[in-house]
Amino acid sequence: MNRGNGSDQAAMEYSSTYNPPMDPAVAERNLKEAKQILDQLGVVFLLASGVCLGATRDNAFIPWDDDIDLVSVIGINGLTEQSADIMAAAFRDKGYFVNELESTHSAFRITIKDYVRLSLGFARITGDSIYDYPGIRLPAKMFTQPKEIDFLREKFLVPNPPEEYLRLKYGAEWMVPKKAGEYEKDVVELIPAADLVGRTCRIRVLDQEDRPVLGADVVLVGGGSSKTDEHGYAEIILPGFTYYALIIRYPGHEQVLYDEEIGPDKNYVYRANSYSTLADSALGEIGSLGNVLLPE
Repeated sequence: MNRGNGSDQAAMEYSSTYNPPMDPAVAERNLKEAKQILDQLGVVFLLASGVCLGATRDNAFIPWDDDIDLVSVIGINGLTEQSADIMAAAFRDKGYFVNELESTHSAFRITIKDYVRLSLGFARITGDSIYDYPGIRLPAKMFTQPKEIDFLREKFLVPNPPEEYLRLKYGAEWMVPKKAGEYEKDVVELIPAADLVGRTCRIRVLDQEDRPVLGADVVLVGGGSSKTDEHGYAEIILPGFTYYALIIRYPGHEQVLYDEEIGPDKNYVYRANSYSTLADSALGEIGSLGNVLLPE
């Protein structure tokens, strides 16, 4: 697969497909540059997800982390729905390639520069909650009243208290280092199912020999679930085109797909050997693999 020049569509597709670990030196440079951009624009942002975990627990990036997650809250500190586009333009001016994604609870601007992805999440408050990917309900006050920490010889904000945020996000064992492929299961098990409004997406499940699997569970994390028919097809409801986490499960096989970019009115295929195929194709150690589902 074409790796691109590090700051283009090809690099984004490669990174999203294989999720290779970040170069920590480049990640530090990009995070500090992002801080400069956002500070100049007066945007209050917090470290989130893996970068928050690494900063809080290890005072360092997690060695196998594959991206940098930042979050800002719409309606707080002057941030509006239009702010995401202003941020995107500012990052493009600094040489970043930017993709735009929308979900029910957040808008995302996914950037990449020098092969390091940096995600800007613009969270919407729903009631008194904020929903963190892939659908974890968290108290909004964690984000609206953040805590300042020292990280990489700079000051950054994190959800407050960070320990409680990380427990809610990653489970009671958040202090235990876990590599990609291990922590995802802890995360998705914390998220309850819900009835979503949207349109159907069909996913075909094939086993190691490329045969359709009858009765496999296809679970949309934070959504519904369905079983495959005799042709291997299951239907799930998706609110729109964005990133989702799923679980594919049948006797003798279970895989968490943590970062799938899919949408309604489309057909996708899952092959049980997807993980090993992508791993063999990637360069070096891989992170949690995304885009295991391929258009049919």
